[in-house]
Amino acid sequence: MMPEPAPTLQQLLAFYLEAGVDCALRDEPINRLEEPDAVPAPASPMPVAPPNPLRPLPAAMPAVPRSEITVAPDAAIASAREAARTAPTLAALRELMETFDGCALKHTATKLVFADGNPEARVMFVGEAPGRDEDIEGLPFVGRSGKLLDRMIASIGLDRSKAYIANVIPWRPPGNRTPTPQETQVCLPFIQRQIELVNPDVLVTLGNPSTQALLGTREGIMRTRGKWLDFDTGTRTIRAIATFHPAYLLRSPSYKRLSWQDLRAVAKVLQATTAS
Repeated sequence: MMPEPAPTLQQLLAFYLEAGVDCALRDEPINRLEEPDAVPAPASPMPVAPPNPLRPLPAAMPAVPRSEITVAPDAAIASAREAARTAPTLAALRELMETFDGCALKHTATKLVFADGNPEARVMFVGEAPGRDEDIEGLPFVGRSGKLLDRMIASIGLDRSKAYIANVIPWRPPGNRTPTPQETQVCLPFIQRQIELVNPDVLVTLGNPSTQALLGTREGIMRTRGKWLDFDTGTRTIRAIATFHPAYLLRSPSYKRLSWQDLRAVAKVLQATTAS
């Protein structure tokens, strides 16, 4: 029986990238299977005077990484709601999110991914969470899925100067993992306020997570896409429609035809609104 050939360096790198390992923590590799060097016998300890019984030494507090310092879920959600409610502008909202510490994702991400495009656009696209490329650049949809989104909106005569793009989660989850329900609930008030401040004529949710979070549906994207729903800001009702996330279309290109139909529906509503 022939032994399997050893993987090439390119295959190994592709495997690690697929597993979420996309950065190195040390410049030099460490062989953790190598036998450790013999540890020399410790020298005779110096005699230590016993502590004063009248003043006991305080117990040492273990160091806790900042990323593990968490806020109680209910308190974090309430804090996010209050902070978002008080933001009078998009610039103020971004500043509040930069200083907000109620979501642990902030401490593992490189940058806040707030938004891209025209804040006065008539159409707003919202995805789920940033990935590696977005985390590096601090902008949403700049990787492969972002390039596809650019082509999708170009098909109806739009570009980033005529659209506004954001995510429900503004910080990249480690290894591109799925955000937890708690993380989504903590970040939800910020994206809701962001939509309210942009005040578009049409809201397009990209993929199942953003659709369920923003439009309050429990149905899957196959049943939800292409249907007009309402997003209530409290002062206005915005027409909303769901379609497939560009990352899903990269994996399942046969569904691009359905996304094209959804985008054509968006274009018709925008034209009708302009005419009226």
